[in-house]
Order: sequence, then C-alpha cells, then structure tokens
Amino acid sequence: MSRLVNRRIRLLLALLTVGFAGLFVRAAWLQGIKAQSLSRLGQTQHRESVTLPASRGTIFDRMGVRLALGEQATTVYADPMQIKQPRRVATEVGRLLGVDPDTLYPKLADRSRGFVYVARQADATRAAQLAREKIAGLGFLPEERRSYPQHSVAAQVLGYVGVDNNGLAGLEFELDRELAGKAGHQTLVKDPAGRVINVVDDRPEVQGRDVTLTLDHTIQANAEEVLRATVRKWSAKSATATVLDPRTGAILAMAVEPGYDANRYPLAPRELQRNRAVTDTYEPGSTFKVVTVAAALSERLVSPSTAFTLPYTIQVADRVIHDAEPRGTVRYSVAQILAHSSNIGAITLAELLGKDRLSSWISRFGFGHETGVDFPGESPGIVLPAGQWSGSTIGNVPIGQGIAVTPVQMAAAYAAVANRGVWSRPHLVDQIGGRGRPSLHRRRILSRAVAASLMTMLKDVVAEGTGMYAAIPGYQVAGKTGTAQKPDSHGGYATNQYVASFVGAVPASRPRLVVLVTVDEPHGAIWGGVVAAPAFQQIASFDLGYLEIPPDAPTG
Repeated sequence: MSRLVNRRIRLLLALLTVGFAGLFVRAAWLQGIKAQSLSRLGQTQHRESVTLPASRGTIFDRMGVRLALGEQATTVYADPMQIKQPRRVATEVGRLLGVDPDTLYPKLADRSRGFVYVARQADATRAAQLAREKIAGLGFLPEERRSYPQHSVAAQVLGYVGVDNNGLAGLEFELDRELAGKAGHQTLVKDPAGRVINVVDDRPEVQGRDVTLTLDHTIQANAEEVLRATVRKWSAKSATATVLDPRTGAILAMAVEPGYDANRYPLAPRELQRNRAVTDTYEPGSTFKVVTVAAALSERLVSPSTAFTLPYTIQVADRVIHDAEPRGTVRYSVAQILAHSSNIGAITLAELLGKDRLSSWISRFGFGHETGVDFPGESPGIVLPAGQWSGSTIGNVPIGQGIAVTPVQMAAAYAAVANRGVWSRPHLVDQIGGRGRPSLHRRRILSRAVAASLMTMLKDVVAEGTGMYAAIPGYQVAGKTGTAQKPDSHGGYATNQYVASFVGAVPASRPRLVVLVTVDEPHGAIWGGVVAAPAFQQIASFDLGYLEIPPDAPTG
C-alpha cells in the first residue's frame, strides 16, 4: 500500500516539475524573444491617432472687410447599432437640426452599419442642444464651416469651399494652398477605461494664411447694384462690370449679374456661378477699333488728323460692309473715325496695315493670350493667326467681329492706353499672410505719344461722339462704345441678339479708374452708347466720389 502511495507521489512531483519547467520556458520566451513585439502590440491597443484640423484663412477686401471666414460648426454622426429608437431619434434630430427625418430614419435603422453622418457642419448652438439630450449612439465632432458674410457681393469671384473645407471654385480654389493651412496630428495613449494618460507624437496644426484682395467691398457692391438695375431695365440675359486701377492692374471690382448668395453656392444654377469677366468671351464690336487705330498710328501710317474719303459701304472679298447709320460719302479724319465709330474708316486703316501687322498688334495688346489674372479657368479668347485669315477677315477683325475676347482682357487693354502705353497684369490678390504685395507685371505696348493721341481721341467719343451718355459732370471721360451682333449656330450672326458695351478711363487727364461694362442680349435698345454707357456713368461717378478723386474738367 505504502509502495503504491510513494509511486503516485513521485508521479505527481514529476508532473509538477514538468509543468513548472514549461511555465518557466514560456515566461522566458515571452520576456525575451517576444517581449518587443508584445510591447508594441500592447501600446497599439491603447493608442489613438487624432487629426487636428487647421482653421482656414480669412479673405479680406482691401479695406479689411471680411469677405470669407471660418465659423465654428458641429458635425453630428451616429452608430446605428447603438440607436434604440431610430424613428424617435430621427424626429428629434430633424426638429433641432433641420434634417429631413424621413431621409435620416433608414440610415439610423440600418444596423449593419457602424457609422453614418447625421449632419455635416450643423449649427453649433443647435447641435449643443441635441448633445444635452444624451441620446445613445449619437456623436459630435467640432468642425469649421465657411461663411460669406457679404452674401452675394463678389460671389463669383470668391467661389466656394466644400464640406471638407477644401476650395472648390473661384479664389477659394485658386488660393487653397495658402488658405487651407496644414492639419496637425496627435497620438493619445489611453488606459483600459479609455482615459488619456499620455500624449505622444504631437504635431500642432498650422493655421491657413489670411488673404487681402484688391477688391473694394463698397465699389463691388455698388457695381453689382448698377448691373442689377441695368439688367432689369433692358431685360438683359446678363451683365458684367470690371473696375481696375490702370496704374497697377489692381482690380477694384469684378461684378457679374445675375448673382447668388455665396453661402448657397451648391444650390445656385451652374450658369450663375461663372465669373464671366474672366471665363467667358464675347465679340467686342467697336471697342476693338482702338486697337486698329493704335496700330496704324504706331506704324506711322497715319496721324490723328489724316483724312479719308469714306463711302457708306465697302466690299471686302465676298462681303459688303456698311456703317451703322445710313449716310452719304463723308471725309473723316482718323480722330473722327474713332469718334463716330466708322466701320468703313476702321477697315480702311486695317487695309493700310495688312493682316500680318494688324495680327501682330492684336497679340501685342494681349488678345488671344491669358492675361495671367489670379483666377482659375481664364479664357485666352479666340483670335485666328494671320495665316488662317480668309479674304474677308480683314473686314471683320478691325471692327471687332470674328474675334472673341474676355472682359478682363478688354479692360486691361484700355488700361494700357490710359497708363501712357504701359500694360499691367490685372490681379485680384493684394497680400497673402500680411507679407508684402505681389510683384507687378508690366510691359510697354505703345509709345507715350500714341497713347496720348488715343486718349485725346477717346475723349472726343464722349464729348461729341457715340459715348455722350458716359459723360460725368466735372470730369473728363475717355472711352468707347461697342455694339456687336452675337454669332449664331450656323456660322453667321443672329439678327436680334447683341452685346452692348462701354469702356472708359477717368479722370482722362490723370486716369485712376478704367471701367468696362458689358450687357448681354438687351431688349428695347441694343447700342452700347444707350445701354452700357449710362451704367458706366453711374459706376464711375460713384467711384470717383467714394475715392475722393478730384475733378479735372476745365472750368469757366
């Protein structure tokens, strides 16, 4: 009996010895060979990576008025597996956040999903009310929402920011790299209860840089109001106004009508979202005649007083072209050709130049090329090279037909004439991050003498020619009217669709402003001098007073 007991005791001791030996080997293996990997696993299981979003920079006008800024918002999300009464929760969320309960309910009731958005960038105050109800399964994440406090003012210029705070259109897109900043990062170490016990690998966010524009909120808002009244008066399809400083190319206003509230960009029709002053082209009509006259003067083929005998019609290849108003044969000087906007006179000058020289001067003025304005989607216009001209092209282009330009191109061209022959790149951005101003891009395209002659002739357009409705008491105005038929889909021109325009510089003796107005498809009248010139007069007159620019008209 004792022998059997001893044998069992020895067997038990042997098993215990083997067991302890196994535990010892396992412990040694865990502490040695696997220690490092297990340590990493343990840390990972208790770590959480957090992205720290950067606040987007504010966009200011040149006077410090905020045009676009970030506001605190709250994104609400849900874990449907934790939502006990999805119908009741959907109703309550709809009441506080304005979300459609019928649309939200199926998302909350779908227990196969662990995460759904309830509302992106909701009002922070209303989201806080919802949070106080402590509904199981709802979560709240602070986010920034883009706001445009001036609503419709400069909406097409500013553009839009998406729900992820990235620029999608306009200057918000063009300047996204500067405005967006860089997100930060934190790694949080948590205990088993989820409490943060340490922060490692902390990289702070870099806030986006503020941007100051050349736009002036007051000048912009007034231009938009004038355009609204003009579009209503003439039942027009659309209108644009561009106001710039010819000395620097700084754009003080770039208005497009119809407009929309920038805060409701996604709901605005796509046609309204375009900044037509940069992205859209039009045939300029008679405003383009300044290029033809400038070329003839610069090539020393004529002087302002050189006179020509001009019939009412002229044949160019297979086309018969006439002046706008019936008349007999006249003798006009070059200055009178511009003042009376004679098609026959402009074509006569173009024939003296020839297609190669005229084409070269068109390019020199910047037509057919992007201006380089700091805005996305700029059109270069449509200009055929001289080698592709037909026999009748020399009768079209010098009077602004068969060529397409953008409003910003035309404004920049007249600004060069007003700035003593020096072309300056138009621009919208004045400062980024409060650091200096962008370098100006300038080039001389005309001699001082030719520019001065053109300004004198353009003053006559307003004083005694087609631009009389652009006159401003106390100021000399130099400008030009334009009336252009719109091309149709058959390669010809529509008989009842026109673009009326006027572009001018004030004060003509010391130009501080160039203003271009285009009106697309006006009804009741079509002439630039009747439709667009009064809008120019209202915009320029307001701006002269607002900027306190002294009168320059001779007195007595």
